[in-house]
Amino acid sequence: MPECRGFVDSIDGGCLRFDRYIANKANIPTRSQLKVRNAQAVINSKPVKLSFPVKFGDVFELHWDDAPLQNILPENIDLKTLYEDDKVIVVNKPQGMVVHPAAGNWSGTLVNALLGRCAGRNNCGGVHTENSRPFIVHRLDKDTSGVIIAAWDAAALAFLQEQFKARTVKKTYIAITRGAPREKKGLVSTKIIRDSKNRKRFTVSDVKGRSSITRYQIKSLLTMPDGAVYALLLLHPATGRTHQIRVHLKHLGCPVLGDPLYGTRDKRFPDATLALHALKLSIVLPGDKKISVFRAPVPKRFFVPHGLINRTSIYDEINNQVT
Repeated sequence: MPECRGFVDSIDGGCLRFDRYIANKANIPTRSQLKVRNAQAVINSKPVKLSFPVKFGDVFELHWDDAPLQNILPENIDLKTLYEDDKVIVVNKPQGMVVHPAAGNWSGTLVNALLGRCAGRNNCGGVHTENSRPFIVHRLDKDTSGVIIAAWDAAALAFLQEQFKARTVKKTYIAITRGAPREKKGLVSTKIIRDSKNRKRFTVSDVKGRSSITRYQIKSLLTMPDGAVYALLLLHPATGRTHQIRVHLKHLGCPVLGDPLYGTRDKRFPDATLALHALKLSIVLPGDKKISVFRAPVPKRFFVPHGLINRTSIYDEINNQVT
């Protein structure tokens, strides 16, 4: 996600709408493009509308979606479809699949797969162009598996995105962590900013960044003979910041097992990959009034020999989690 940071330095007294001010900066999309690309502004650590009046010295952050990519070809990639109609598709994304094409990942992505699936549809062309494409509503990290929803047209996209913005969508994740939170249940509420020392990472901040909230619950604990602890957690993010759950668990001192960015290699499970899975999504579909619930079963990689969820009772309980 592109971004711009700085402070207001060119207003001669008084105030000016932020979108008018930022439009004069180099390499910033036009005002109309900022709106189309879901731009989000933060002024003095507070999320605001693009029309917010700024004054000299205000500190700002601006984030917006990547530009629509052109000429991305459809691919015949098998998808585990959880639901599909003429407006949306819900998929159980496998670990290792990138959601949206970008540098280094121009093929094999979820978008390529959706294009292959929707070739021939009236509302979705065979080549990814600005006006004809499957629309990604939200994203999962490459190595996070699980439930993800996409829209087949712009109207469905807007309907779904509004629920994400209003925080009425309910998401449940499952994770195995190295270490455990001190409390059995809890809430993590922090600001998240990009790590100045490593642009691929994010970190928490007390003074600036985007607000982020994650609730967690410990479902199972395992203490090794040497005292090392592993935990199985259910997580409910109220916001959807990049790497949010991974950053919050690192902040609590219990990074996700197999996390190459926020953890360290585990000598007991050296081949472990990221143990984070989007288990459930609750959302209202276009044309409906009631909430639909979609679940992606706990993947096999969670059933490692440490016994955290080898018990059938816990497996069933987690797969049918409704809170």
